[in-house]
Amino acid sequence: MSIFADAYRFLVRQGRPFKVNLVKNLGMNFGMGLTQRYQPIFVMALGATATELGYVTSLGGAVTMILSVPIGLLADRVGVRRMMIFSLLSMTLGYLAFGLAGEWMYTAYAYVFVAIGMLVANNVCPMVCGACLNSVERTTGMQFCDTAGAIPRLFAPVIAGLLIGYLGGLTPEGIRPVFFLGAAVIFVAFLYFLRYFENPIIKRQPSGSGITVGLTRVFKEGVHVKRWIAYYSLMIMPWYLGFYLPLFARQVKGANPIVIGLMDSGFWLVVVLLAIPVGLASDKLGRRRMILVLTPCYCFGLLLLGSSSGDIYTVVAGAFSGFAMLAAVTESSLTVELVPRELLGSWFGLLGLFTGLVSFVGPIVGGFVWDFNPVYVLYILAATQIVKLFILWTMPTKTRYS
Repeated sequence: MSIFADAYRFLVRQGRPFKVNLVKNLGMNFGMGLTQRYQPIFVMALGATATELGYVTSLGGAVTMILSVPIGLLADRVGVRRMMIFSLLSMTLGYLAFGLAGEWMYTAYAYVFVAIGMLVANNVCPMVCGACLNSVERTTGMQFCDTAGAIPRLFAPVIAGLLIGYLGGLTPEGIRPVFFLGAAVIFVAFLYFLRYFENPIIKRQPSGSGITVGLTRVFKEGVHVKRWIAYYSLMIMPWYLGFYLPLFARQVKGANPIVIGLMDSGFWLVVVLLAIPVGLASDKLGRRRMILVLTPCYCFGLLLLGSSSGDIYTVVAGAFSGFAMLAAVTESSLTVELVPRELLGSWFGLLGLFTGLVSFVGPIVGGFVWDFNPVYVLYILAATQIVKLFILWTMPTKTRYS
């Protein structure tokens, strides 16, 4: 009970921007949870090959790569509220585009809209925590936000799986309605955010400082930013090759809609149960140590999915993927402490440039690897996460921006 009491006291003492952003995340995550695991299956059900799936997915990465730095710089100047409104609207349009797609080629539009929405959200959401939370409890706060925001994702995939099963199974017409439902949920989150969110106080760069000033300051004043860019590029691999996991479960393991939904529910169950304890341990014992513990757990899940048979093992492997999320939030708390707070938008914009590169190249390479042998995609994912730990070990445990 003390954990719940501590969580309640933590939430009570936070400002309104943090609380409203948390509620927004509840709605956004429910909408995303309805559709995310079924997107690659939907595209291939429309007739795409694994390589073609990689192509349409990578278009979102190309847009991310092009827009990331401008969006990061813009976030420093116009504020979180406007950027997040744009993000929610873009994601709503993306899910509508999925639902309206009659052929697999047209899902490219959906991936672009969703990628833009996620790019903006990933840039500005950490800015809320960076501005509203003290360093001594920042990881705890970010894990708390993810814990609460993840609760809808425990149920959304199973609800989607039941709905898909009722409507005809893993076919285009069976999956299509969940995209419309997801769009409706995210639009409601947009209306709530529009009504209640107020910008947190973040020192901004002068409006006439030029687009290169923020990036120049990031490299000049930041702490080992080049090294962290390399780390970050490896760290995000699970998010841009991870869509092959439900596809692997479906095509290689023969999983049905409910099993695929339970994989995602297991993922978020791990997040809900462990996020706050991991956050507390990270703030007290050290973030590097926690990442060194969490990452091998994720890799174990990949190896389990690739080598074991049976629905139970498939669901358990999906659950172990949740350790990547726990590690990522801990890594985000390190990321925001490498540059001055007024440069967070420029910093995340720069990181987004490399995120876009990974999300552009990764799915294409993954498609070719899949056609050669699907299990090798899982092995590549595991290898990238082990390699990143060697870079992590060279990073300082504290910086002057902590």
